[in-house]
Amino acid sequence: MTTVLGCIADDFTGATDLAGLLARSGVKVSLRMGVPDAPPQDTAAFEVIALKCRTAPVAEAVAECRAALKWLQAAGAQRFFWKYCSTFDSTSEGNIGPVAEALMADLNADQTVYCPAFPENGRAIFMGNLFVGRQPLAESPMKDHPLTPMRDSNLMRLLEPQVTQPVGLVDRLTVAKGAKPVRDALNTLKTQGTAHVVLDAVADDDLYILAEACRDMPLMTGGSAIAMPLPALYLKDGTLPAEEADGAVRPLVPKRSIVLSGSCSAMTNAQVALYRDKAPSYRLDPLELAENGPQAALDWLAQQDLHDAPLIYATADPASVKAAQEKLGVAKAGEIVENALATLAVAARTQGARRFVVAGGETSGAVTKALEVTRLDIGAEIAPGVPWCFATSAGETIALTLKSGNFGAETFFTDALERLT
Repeated sequence: MTTVLGCIADDFTGATDLAGLLARSGVKVSLRMGVPDAPPQDTAAFEVIALKCRTAPVAEAVAECRAALKWLQAAGAQRFFWKYCSTFDSTSEGNIGPVAEALMADLNADQTVYCPAFPENGRAIFMGNLFVGRQPLAESPMKDHPLTPMRDSNLMRLLEPQVTQPVGLVDRLTVAKGAKPVRDALNTLKTQGTAHVVLDAVADDDLYILAEACRDMPLMTGGSAIAMPLPALYLKDGTLPAEEADGAVRPLVPKRSIVLSGSCSAMTNAQVALYRDKAPSYRLDPLELAENGPQAALDWLAQQDLHDAPLIYATADPASVKAAQEKLGVAKAGEIVENALATLAVAARTQGARRFVVAGGETSGAVTKALEVTRLDIGAEIAPGVPWCFATSAGETIALTLKSGNFGAETFFTDALERLT
């Protein structure tokens, strides 16, 4: 199948989020973990390449994304989507803007759009300002993110230092008028030399208008939700053959399970707190890991019945995270936890685990790499933007769900395991 839409995501949970929303259409979605080494073959209508470049050095992130673009072009894609978090996780250096400009240059595109809105998960943009629920981004728990603290809610101000060309806005008043007024506004901004345009969206209806207006742009960027309407649009006009909508995959996978959580978001803290009362649990301490390694956790895991779906977590409150970072350094503290969770994932697989519930973007990247997963087929959603995925690891079929920190209800871990059953 020639690829219709090629997608590049800046972390692994974001990639599964995007893939899950695209798969709602019933169209097959293939998720690649990193840029494949081999030329494209057996490709799906929607190909998503998951990278681990959200907080990588700018030059490294740009190079990885350009390599992903080249592979997707070889797969036949002519339309592309650059996916980042619905909370616009980035610093004044990038990586959202620099990657977008590099992809625009490679595609000879003179304009692109930015829309991280995800109303179904409480992310809305109004007059260029991003809200998390009813809170402006800079007043939400994202203000204390350990790697990308978000201290401004205005997307234009956040984006301007990251790019070299002008930034503009198509506001909600224009979006409410429909797709044609949005296209007209974009064309007007283009004639004024505005290359980067933030799009307001406060409801799903806005996303459908925006997708219709921007569907033929060489490059769209945003959170996953603005891409969600694209399969239906492509099926409607014949860009995507109707026979491609053949339903989601769902192989049978043994019930032995493990829950691994590295995210320290407010929602994941609540999810861990609730699940600890339902299953055996073990907390990883970065300072202890730095001194003694993960052996104590491995010994604990070896004693567990994986039918009970035990939890191993490094999730902690912002004060605890900050204390560990001050002693170890931000990068080192995260690396120690990721490496430990990756080691524990492999040990769980050896013990027979075939269902992996993983929370946190960095953690998901480390775990999938350790399990040597290179491709995922997308199954049913557990929560908006969080599907079960299926892959092969060490010759065995496994199921993974890779959850972004703030996604899912407080009951997510239980929900995930029950959904697969």
